[in-house]
Amino acid sequence: MTTESGALLAESVYRTLVDQIFDGDLPPGAALSVPALAARLDVSRSPVRESVQRLIHEGLAVHVPHAGARVLQLDERAVQDVLAVREALDGLAAEEAARRASTPDVAGLSALVDQQLAVLDEPADPRRDARLDVELHSRVRELSGNLPLTDALRRLDAQAHLYTSGMWGVAANRRLAVVEHRRIVDAVAAGDAAGARSAASAHVAAIGVRMRRWRADAST
Repeated sequence: MTTESGALLAESVYRTLVDQIFDGDLPPGAALSVPALAARLDVSRSPVRESVQRLIHEGLAVHVPHAGARVLQLDERAVQDVLAVREALDGLAAEEAARRASTPDVAGLSALVDQQLAVLDEPADPRRDARLDVELHSRVRELSGNLPLTDALRRLDAQAHLYTSGMWGVAANRRLAVVEHRRIVDAVAAGDAAGARSAASAHVAAIGVRMRRWRADAST
């Protein structure tokens, strides 16, 4: 196996594990046994071991002494704490993006929102919609030009999606997210740094409110 094909396999295994985590096939607290996962995915242990280490690095898994790696398990208070930090940092990222974004950058952001808008009337696909959401937020953060900020938000976003990805199955949540994303992009397009910061922070705060409502509805 060449180095390139090995890297592609490791990336494929990683994406599969991320999808299974977000889909609930590997729920919070689930063991990430390298031998068991390798057998389940019908691959060698090496790409699985690499992928599990990447999950730990990205904040989706933790190493538990004497128990091995497990999917990260947070209670609702911890998730709200994650969102509170995201509220501040995503606001900062959008503010910096508004100052730095070029015309092509703005066009790219607008195209991502248009993609989200185009699928609103299609049946819900939580995996697809969560990926579109992550793609938009990731692009705004990249445009901030602040690498430490981008790295911190990638980990926080991954942790938040452990508990919010199921919200994409609710039509109202999908529509509200697109409206809020458009506000962020419009502010970036206008070069309105303060407006972009406010829109991005308000969006994350609203996610927290919708998450509480969604979890309350699911428990009744």
